[in-house]
Amino acid sequence: MSSSPIVVPLVRELVKENITEIPNRYIRTTCLDHEEDHSHSDDYDSAAAKYDIPVIDVEGGLLSGESVLADSELEKLHSACQHWGFFQVANHGISSLVIDKLKSEIHNLFELPLEEKKKIWQEPGDMEGFGQQFVVSDEQKLDWLDMFYITALPIKMRKHQLFAGLPLQLREALEAYSLGLKNLNMILLRKMAKALKMDSDEMEELFSDCLQRMKMNYYPPCPKSQQVIGLSPHSDAGALTFVLQLNETEGLQILKDGKWVPVKPIPGALVVNIGDMIEILSNGAYPSIEHRVMVNPTIERLSIATFHSINPDAEFGPALSLIDPPHKPALFRRETVKKYYRNFFSQKLNGKTTSLDFMRIQNGNQSC
Repeated sequence: MSSSPIVVPLVRELVKENITEIPNRYIRTTCLDHEEDHSHSDDYDSAAAKYDIPVIDVEGGLLSGESVLADSELEKLHSACQHWGFFQVANHGISSLVIDKLKSEIHNLFELPLEEKKKIWQEPGDMEGFGQQFVVSDEQKLDWLDMFYITALPIKMRKHQLFAGLPLQLREALEAYSLGLKNLNMILLRKMAKALKMDSDEMEELFSDCLQRMKMNYYPPCPKSQQVIGLSPHSDAGALTFVLQLNETEGLQILKDGKWVPVKPIPGALVVNIGDMIEILSNGAYPSIEHRVMVNPTIERLSIATFHSINPDAEFGPALSLIDPPHKPALFRRETVKKYYRNFFSQKLNGKTTSLDFMRIQNGNQSC
């Protein structure tokens, strides 16, 4: 599941030089014209204000001992997955002390001198470490971000020399956060299976040895922010993604009803989004959603996105319990997780097409 990224400079090093002109490889005017961007205007902010991204209460709602309350929250989750593909989770059970420590340590990671970062740089043929992903040619336009990418689970898939190269305090914070998210991921997946009327054993088996990867993101400020993009529009290839924003700078946007809507994280909550694997597994009932990240002209933005995927040695497709030919035919074929990811990482980000087109049954019933 590795790719062979082309090595590119760290954007943070460019910004240190107090540049006044943006290098041509980062100028993305055609991308910003996509679906007409109004993200820097007052009109856009007013229009987007009507979109309230759903908030799901985990411990006080989904896991409540009161059946009426739990059922009501489950219906909210079902609706959020059907109509939004994005939601926030509050009362998620991960300690605020763990999260605060993680925020501090990731900030310190990006503050390391360049020589220290080079010790945990991407190796040839691998995408883990410092660098960028989805860079497949020397002519390709680049995103305005630096990232550090690492596999956390299963432990047997970790690159232990990469973990060993991280500061001890960061390793400890990542371990605690990783286990908390693994538990939260399974809670949400079980509830989704219930809402979909999917065989719960099928869901459990697919995620029993869940693949968990973390991408720490640093988006430097850009003096000409309207000429660049932090992260190109795409949908995530995995199942569920959890995003923790490390500071107050906004930038994450989702494509809703043809408009780019800003995601405003609630303090103490995590942002969750449906990935392509869930769209495939649900046979189209829970669609993934296109999203992107914009850049601030004066303030940096930091976040950590944690991706959860089906067991790396598994084969998957629409849940067998949701298929009933000819009444409910499969919209997607079955494939191994390894081949699925090999296809995904071999291409540049290009909206919501990469994973789903690879898996779609072209001659089947395409309606959701």
